[in-house]
Amino acid sequence: MEKQNAAGRYTTRSSMLAAFLKGSKRYFALSAIMTFAVAVIDFVNPKLIGYTVDALVGQTPSASGSLTGRILERLGGADFVTAHLDAVAAIVVAVALCGALARYLFRLFNAMGAETLVRTMRDALFEQILHLPCAWYGDQSTGDIIQRCTSDVETVKSFVAERLTSLLRISVMLAMALYYMRMIHGGLTLAAFVFIPVIVGYSVLFHRRIGKAFSEVDTQEGKLSAIAQENLTGVRVVRAFGREKHERRRFETQNQLYTNMWVRLMNILTLFWCTSDLVSELQILTVVALGATFCVRGQLSAGSYVAFVSYNAMLTWPVRELGRVISDMSKAGISIDRIKMIMNAQREQDVPDALTAPIDGDIRFEHVSFRYANGGRQVLDDVSFTIHKGETIGILGGTGSGKSTLVQLLDRLYALAPENGRITIGGVDIAKMEAKQLRENVGLVLQEPFLFSRTLEDNIKLARPDATQEDVRNAARISQLDEAVERFANGYDTFVGERGVTLSGGQKQRAAIAQMLIRKTPIMVFDDSLSAVDAQTDEKIRRALIEHTGRATVILIAHRVTTLMGADRVIVLDQGRVVQEGPHDELIKQDGIYRRVYELQTQGLHIDGEAMA
Repeated sequence: MEKQNAAGRYTTRSSMLAAFLKGSKRYFALSAIMTFAVAVIDFVNPKLIGYTVDALVGQTPSASGSLTGRILERLGGADFVTAHLDAVAAIVVAVALCGALARYLFRLFNAMGAETLVRTMRDALFEQILHLPCAWYGDQSTGDIIQRCTSDVETVKSFVAERLTSLLRISVMLAMALYYMRMIHGGLTLAAFVFIPVIVGYSVLFHRRIGKAFSEVDTQEGKLSAIAQENLTGVRVVRAFGREKHERRRFETQNQLYTNMWVRLMNILTLFWCTSDLVSELQILTVVALGATFCVRGQLSAGSYVAFVSYNAMLTWPVRELGRVISDMSKAGISIDRIKMIMNAQREQDVPDALTAPIDGDIRFEHVSFRYANGGRQVLDDVSFTIHKGETIGILGGTGSGKSTLVQLLDRLYALAPENGRITIGGVDIAKMEAKQLRENVGLVLQEPFLFSRTLEDNIKLARPDATQEDVRNAARISQLDEAVERFANGYDTFVGERGVTLSGGQKQRAAIAQMLIRKTPIMVFDDSLSAVDAQTDEKIRRALIEHTGRATVILIAHRVTTLMGADRVIVLDQGRVVQEGPHDELIKQDGIYRRVYELQTQGLHIDGEAMA
């Protein structure tokens, strides 16, 4: 990707395409050589056939001055041809076989170059997507991202493999066809040539219309993919609420819009192709009619007429192909721009000379304020507190109070601007640390655990592939997952469906906890990760964590006061501000959110995040 500028971005379509072509150039170069060979070979047989026809009807061969004619003259000229028609036929077949071989090699190398290009593009896109910040994903639709990485990649591949690589062949065939046609008859060549600017001209006119229509089609396809992806992921929610009809109508409406856009594009393309065919057929008709007239008048021999018509047929294809290259350039340009949007997105980067400081000291939030890039209210407002090394801290707050945002900022999943405060570990600003080292030392169990379509053991070992089976089982015992696994027919080899669909909510949370515990990080964060387990299991997990986390710093985010009671201190958030802080015994004596929540929960009443606030 050396074609990127200093800011790490591609400035033009060609610069990005050139970078993607790095591993495919040798295949496309060989394809170009074979294309040149095909173009040259295709011009041999018309000359040979034309010479033979003239020899048979007793006329002076028109091809006598060409390379083919000179070779035949050395073999004996017209007498040789008429006496050895079987040899001439064999030569025609041999030339045709050589052309077939050249075409086979052209398509082989072209296919290898195309597939290598697709592989390079997909690898680069996936690598780029993995390193984009979380804020970028908040502004994008998953379905649209997938569509850019699949459909748009295929569009670019088709253009490069089927259109761009044929430009050399088109150029060679145009030049050679016009040259040989001019040698046969200048006036007839001029009549054939006047149609070329017409075809190229209306192709340019259609270029913008096709590009605009294809851009709209691509956008609607992305929306359709997003709806399909959302429903496949949330199929259980759709069925649980009986929303099948609603989602079907939503999909059908978008699908109809997408179909209408394609029909509109096809109308434009059909008009373009039909116009191209009409002009091309008119050109052939003109050449055939004028050529026949010249033959009748004795201005053109029969063999020359046959050769000219053959060359004109060779001329018609590249001219039509050139028009399609120009029109398809519109579609490819739109797809390249959509891919370029991803490739030009700013990656998550460390500051120059990022530190690899020890991550085992006190954690300090110093006047931290934060709002998400998509606008809205201030999520955190001048938050300051300290978590001492080895301390267990509880965080309580209503929905939207900023609890999850705190830990996401701690793990640098979102960047904190310098003017919005800072977060330090052991006195070192985390913004100056290497993100990789920071995340290797901060274990995070997310509020919504995500499991991949792999075995349960593979999911637990995700963050530590070198972990042993004993490590996996120890982590499962601490997270109280082992009892559930014992009931599975395949134990730890049980295949977990997409997003852990085959597990219950509590089992997914416990698997995610085991996934984090196996890393044995000095900082452990549990973001409301016990909400789906019952109170008894919650108590068992907390007791096991106390016994096995050792000197690790633990941050517990929860709505249950019972989950936080054993913490050294509890921090209470309300609308992005710290409103209370202290041990459980002190907070229940103070008039405030914590005591109200405690009293409601100990009285057996349900309380959700909104009530807490």
